[in-house]
Amino acid sequence: MALKIAIQGIKGSNHHQVAKDFFGEGIDLVECMSFDALVDQLLTKKADKGVMAIENSIAGSIIPNYALVYKNELHIIGEHYLNIHHHLMVLQGQEMADIKEVHSHPMALLQCKEYFKDYPNIKLVEDVDTAETAKRIQDGQLKHIAAIAPKVAAELYDLEIIASEIQTIKNNSTRFIIVKTQNKVLPEEEINKASLRFLTDHKRGSLAAVLNVMSDCNLNLTKIQSLPVIERPWKYSFFVDVTFETYAHYAKAKSLLEIMSEEFRVLGEYKNGRNL
Repeated sequence: MALKIAIQGIKGSNHHQVAKDFFGEGIDLVECMSFDALVDQLLTKKADKGVMAIENSIAGSIIPNYALVYKNELHIIGEHYLNIHHHLMVLQGQEMADIKEVHSHPMALLQCKEYFKDYPNIKLVEDVDTAETAKRIQDGQLKHIAAIAPKVAAELYDLEIIASEIQTIKNNSTRFIIVKTQNKVLPEEEINKASLRFLTDHKRGSLAAVLNVMSDCNLNLTKIQSLPVIERPWKYSFFVDVTFETYAHYAKAKSLLEIMSEEFRVLGEYKNGRNL
């Protein structure tokens, strides 16, 4: 039976591309219009695994998704990096002069903002997904509206690309995490990256002490993100990603961090996607 993979968006989206890259073609796609809906599909067992964008090399972290992973006790079982290519697409026969509005996901609009400075009369409108906007233009035969979406969306929904590669920075990459309600236990020799979440107390140097332990145990800190703890004003949690060459070094650091920090939790232990 084919794996059911939940994605944010629909066929033709970047999440769809990552699902194909990571799992192959033989999957059943579960299309979700929000990350909350994606998590619900996992929790209700309507999907086996999920693909979730977590950070972009230009726009930074997608902060609400950190909280979603933690609060719903999801496990990160893998990651994938995708080079992002944004294209401007319209109904066949429409031209740039016809366009009054451009619709897309907020992240896509942000990444293409510079391009539209030359078109001050075009209104940028935030939407739930890149590919869904492209599909809606075709389904409704919407004139005067363009979508920013991947090339495959133009092919799937028979739209014409009137401007290619309009992202501000051409070397634009998004990191996606693969999530599941249960941990996928890999052999220790295959694990070289982990995602952790912890709190520190208010004593001076508490965070520095934790970071020093990571360094002393030969862990490479690749990401640190702080989030407020909603129910405890002025208290912050830290989400970190670390890479390592040997699992023993990581295991030693993990045992020390459990003692030194509060509410320590491993969110996932998996293969570094940048080594693939």
